[in-house]
Amino acid sequence: MTHAQAEAQAHVLAVDFAACDGHGLCAELLPELVGLDEWGYPVLRRPTVPPDLLPHARRAVAACPVMALRLNRVPTPAPDQLPTRGTAAPRRAVSHGQPG
Repeated sequence: MTHAQAEAQAHVLAVDFAACDGHGLCAELLPELVGLDEWGYPVLRRPTVPPDLLPHARRAVAACPVMALRLNRVPTPAPDQLPTRGTAAPRRAVSHGQPG
């Protein structure tokens, strides 16, 4: 992967709630993106990580004692592939199981 390709990818946080024990370290290290619910489990305020917070997100992921916080890369579409205003995906007919 080239540097340009890496730059064209967004980073998204995800929590594996089956693995999470609610230590709260992620919210301590990355309060801009992670809060805690009333039981101490993480709540992602915004899953997409802005470039300026990427080092902090990586640190929070590395510090999770049960590896429940993940940082995933997702490709971002090129500007010419973004939908434009007024265009929509084609619609499919929906069958409700009733004879026509």
